[in-house]
Amino acid sequence: MYVGRFVVVGPGIGAYRVSSRSFPNRHVVDRGDSLTVAPTPDAPETDNPYIAYNCVRESRGRAVLGNGSHVDPVTEKLDMGYPARDALATALLSLDYEKDDYDTPRIAGVVEADAATVGIVRRDALLVERVEEPTLVATYEEDDPRPFDFAASDAAGAAREVYDLDFEHAVCAAGVSVDGGGVETAVVNGEE
Repeated sequence: MYVGRFVVVGPGIGAYRVSSRSFPNRHVVDRGDSLTVAPTPDAPETDNPYIAYNCVRESRGRAVLGNGSHVDPVTEKLDMGYPARDALATALLSLDYEKDDYDTPRIAGVVEADAATVGIVRRDALLVERVEEPTLVATYEEDDPRPFDFAASDAAGAAREVYDLDFEHAVCAAGVSVDGGGVETAVVNGEE
């Protein structure tokens, strides 16, 4: 099944995966203060504004994950002291779903050591909810947040687990773990 991009978030753990039929030549680049989805050096040139973005950012000992430019304003709102629910709702509502041929939803999550919040804005809805267990939401097919069996306990395991899931067209993945010591990140890039 093709679900597009997706996040899995739960207290202390989270992951994001790029699955793509149209733009498979991408990878996650560690830029120190963020993880960024970017075209690989051999990717064909495109003017598509939705293929390069920060997919993971850290804010005050929390991690923000998502499938587009909304990750930055969610992080900024958290930095200003907004609660996770409000930061997600404000950014998702402001930027709305992507205005591409598929009306692609924007998905995001905030992972804290002992809490997690997940959100999606689709053409027909804005959903933001605090979750107590790993929860998946995707851009297609799985676009209602639902509990998800997720065994990872660290960032590297989270990135690997979502990359290896049986959803079609895996391209790259990022994982995060959050505890009292801060945020740890990891990356799995497909064919590189």
